Amino acid sequence: MLVSYKWLKQLVDVDVTSQSLSEVMSTTGIEVEGVTSPAEGLSKLIVGEVISVEDVPETHLHVCEVNIGEETTQIVCGAPNVKPGIKVIVALPGARIAGNHKIKKGKIRGIESLGMICSLAEIGISDSVIPKAYADGIYYLPEEAVPGDSIFPYLDMDDEIIELSITPNRADALSMRGVAHEVAAIFDKSVHFADPQVVENSRAASDVLSVEIKSDKVASYQARVVDNVTIAPSPQWLQNLLMNAGIRPLNNVVDITNYILLYFGQPMHAFDLDTFKDSKIVARQAKDGEKLVTLDEEERQLTADDIVIAVGDEAVALGGVMGGLATEITDTTKRVVLEAASFDGKSIRKTSSRLNLRSESSARFEKGTNVAELGLALDVAASLIAQIAGGEVLSGVVKAGELDVSDIPVSARLDYVNQRLGTQLDYATIADVFRRLGMAISGDEESFTVQVPRRRWDIRIPADLVEEIARIYGYDKLPTTLPDTTGTAGELTGMQRLRRQVRTLAEGAGLSEVVSYALTTPEKAVAFTPEPTTVTELMWPMTIDRSALRQNVVTGLLEIVAYNVARKNQNLALYEIGKIFEQTGDVKEDLPQEIETFALALTGQVAGTQDKVDFFTAKGIVEAIFDQLRLDVRYVANKNLPNLHPGRAASIELDGQVLGFIGQVHPATAKDYGVPETYVVELNLTAIETARQPVQPFVEISKFPSVSRDISMLLKSEISHQEVLDAIAAAGVKRLTKIELFDLYAGAGIEPGKKSMAYSLTFQNPQDSLTDDEVAAYMAKITKALSQSLNAEIR
Repeated sequence: MLVSYKWLKQLVDVDVTSQSLSEVMSTTGIEVEGVTSPAEGLSKLIVGEVISVEDVPETHLHVCEVNIGEETTQIVCGAPNVKPGIKVIVALPGARIAGNHKIKKGKIRGIESLGMICSLAEIGISDSVIPKAYADGIYYLPEEAVPGDSIFPYLDMDDEIIELSITPNRADALSMRGVAHEVAAIFDKSVHFADPQVVENSRAASDVLSVEIKSDKVASYQARVVDNVTIAPSPQWLQNLLMNAGIRPLNNVVDITNYILLYFGQPMHAFDLDTFKDSKIVARQAKDGEKLVTLDEEERQLTADDIVIAVGDEAVALGGVMGGLATEITDTTKRVVLEAASFDGKSIRKTSSRLNLRSESSARFEKGTNVAELGLALDVAASLIAQIAGGEVLSGVVKAGELDVSDIPVSARLDYVNQRLGTQLDYATIADVFRRLGMAISGDEESFTVQVPRRRWDIRIPADLVEEIARIYGYDKLPTTLPDTTGTAGELTGMQRLRRQVRTLAEGAGLSEVVSYALTTPEKAVAFTPEPTTVTELMWPMTIDRSALRQNVVTGLLEIVAYNVARKNQNLALYEIGKIFEQTGDVKEDLPQEIETFALALTGQVAGTQDKVDFFTAKGIVEAIFDQLRLDVRYVANKNLPNLHPGRAASIELDGQVLGFIGQVHPATAKDYGVPETYVVELNLTAIETARQPVQPFVEISKFPSVSRDISMLLKSEISHQEVLDAIAAAGVKRLTKIELFDLYAGAGIEPGKKSMAYSLTFQNPQDSLTDDEVAAYMAKITKALSQSLNAEIR
């Protein structure tokens, strides 16, 4: 945000230098990048009046006689637009222009030249803001410019420009009015906004125009109509103001909308009413595949996520981002429609990002605008057009959608404030802070309530009030105290030990640790989440891709997999230990629960082999982790896990509680992410820590030998390994100490719909040697259980 210090002093009485102001603002929460002057490094640049122009034969040059005040001088100029009678920028010998170039007397084609007639670019004005009429030639100064005077006051180059770095939470400072409020609070001054009053004629705007909203992304749409305008260049003061703010002047009507953008922070657009094919404006969502040629002459293909402004069936503007070329203001425009609206910031950000089309308007809608002044901004714009472009404002505003512009009450207790700031502030001091901020306050020495105006949409909770008090009271006044604590011997918490143990096991299995973003899109936040809760979204996200707290870690891992696969890194074994955030209470009142989570992702080949990773590769890692944690979990086939292959996914359960999931990423989801066949696991470490049992007491190793027997069976294909384990356990053989699957086969020699599974069963009596008869009895019980519960055919 570029702030004109001259303009700022018109809005608030400031009696300090721009450098002092910048230092104070930086200490109260708005960072200042620097202060510059457009005239810095320039000297001896004066107003000249071209008296005569004589062409140099066979060249593009002209010999000009120029009045520079007390005398006339001869200057050779190559600009195509030089002509007698114009006031120009003259650099005399000894002058310094852009690039620290010093002007000297000289001869061009043998003709003496005692100076230089300059373009704006030659005195340091950026090409991006120079009016198109002067892009390839010299600049015409206003007619009232006096030959011999310095050019700086005429171009406002004697101004000082303060560059602010505005963070998303302080988007209210993306306007001169917002900055004026901030400066007034810092220095305990009053703001004075001398806004012109709109004068309307007798004809109603509703006679020529109507407005309708057909999108829930548009809170309000308002328009005014101005007839009989004359399109021309803007007055010098307006052109200077825009150029100093980094905006190119175009014409009086468009320049006024940009002035309103800077002044109010309210984006505004002007349409040529005579180009409309219908009298009704509709704010709606675009149709998939709908096309619009924007003001930059680029054809944009739209989606249903975009907001458009339509007249009839035709889109004429991309809402909140850029207008359409077909309805732009041209030199022949006579009737103007002024638009002011309140669009959904997230939708605007998504459209702007997808189309790579970022504008001053979209930047403000993304971060928020002051809806309480939307109508005032529209009135001021119409009034200025009437004054500058000679138009007549039709009576009334045509609009749709109502905005709540009432103040927002936010309450806090004094002890809450003082506890967090380490202060002993009384109510009178706090009340004075909010008086300086222009906010009404009521309360006593116990608590207080602030009526927050809509221009400060970043203040909504007690902590925000604490921040405002600290800023305006002064961070330098806050006491510095050391914590009064008694030292104690430290030790790891149970969760810290668990994280370290799981990390060691994961890295021992060949996994590499990664860290993904905890912020993602609202859609990805709940992907892969069996039971998603309310999504916690940021109020002022930097981008829609990082606007919501995740409820799973897997999506972040898949983004990392996709990044690596795109760079030819095909074999990946990754893991992450991080937090997910589940909101089970009131989003506006309660913080989400933070749940420690472990996740892994496997794709490509198993390290050191030619074998592709599969479900059992991932399951083997998980089993190793739970073996070390001494937890006996079950794997339950689950076809309903979101975004996982329905035939290759399972829930991981312990005593009926779901601890996580394992499975192959659904092929459609994998395609969306741009990843090959990938297997993922996610485990709830918080639940695992709760479920962990104390370390079992030492049990003496049996002196007696164990006995192993193999059992092979034919089963239906849909029966899982876990079901077999459950059936064997149901047999109730207490001497069974180990079950191991060593063979799984389906194919030739096995009838369709069946599979063969073979297990090794280990028996041991810690107090005696087992006999063959005892083991045979155990095997008979297990065989019977398998046959009865699973209809297994023992082979």
